[in-house]
Amino acid sequence: MSELKLFMILLGCKPPGRHVEQHDFFFGIASSLKDLVPEIEAFWPEAPSIHLDGWREVTVVEDHEINIRLKSENISQESPKLFFINLGGYTKNKFEEQHYVLLTVKDNKADAFNTAKQTLFFKNNHFEAASTHIDDKYGIDVDDLYEIEELLTSSQKDTYQIELLHSSGQEEDPVYLGYFKLSSL
Repeated sequence: MSELKLFMILLGCKPPGRHVEQHDFFFGIASSLKDLVPEIEAFWPEAPSIHLDGWREVTVVEDHEINIRLKSENISQESPKLFFINLGGYTKNKFEEQHYVLLTVKDNKADAFNTAKQTLFFKNNHFEAASTHIDDKYGIDVDDLYEIEELLTSSQKDTYQIELLHSSGQEEDPVYLGYFKLSSL
């Protein structure tokens, strides 16, 4: 079996009854992108002509090596966690909500929220008249914050776990952007 990797994928499609393309993020574990196609299709079944607008392997984040292990393997439960954060914000006279997504390695959600508050996006994409969706507990405009393992499919949650090992000096994985048909993966 080839080495298993965590993939972060930006999906796009135009569901029936919609006027503009919609997007969502999908996280999956596989040896290759192509191996994830059935799970991608099951994730968004009402999405005709679903495609990828971007993707990356997630093997290094913030000086941590990301490894996929079977649930049956023993790994330290004290290790930090990998989080996905989707920030939303507004720019005056721009008729849309802008988004900024990031992956971060932290001990808990509160620390991940604090990381979000330090981004330039968070500091610069708000103005007084814009109604934002403020998280009640932490008081910041975070559309979504998840531990990555929460975002895996049920079968992957039951089978795999994510191990983070400190490993300085490695570059983070490249991001591939464009229009990628599932049939071409």
